[in-house]
Amino acid sequence: MSSVAKGYLKAHMLEYFRAIERTGETLIVTDHNQPVLKISPYRTTTKLADLFADIRDKVKINGDLTTPTTSEWGEVE
Repeated sequence: MSSVAKGYLKAHMLEYFRAIERTGETLIVTDHNQPVLKISPYRTTTKLADLFADIRDKVKINGDLTTPTTSEWGEVE
């Protein structure tokens, strides 16, 4: 995370915006060495349904996934 003074940012804003888009890093803007703004890239969120869309209807679940399955282990010492 880098930082820049407000006055310098004003003169070079487009360069900083392009760098943020390219790198994905956050920029802290300072005023008299005190942080006043945080500029970060906009990130879209992915819906859970879209995340698993490619495996939908391809996975088969048999039984309850939350039930313990230690019976096949036999007696554990």
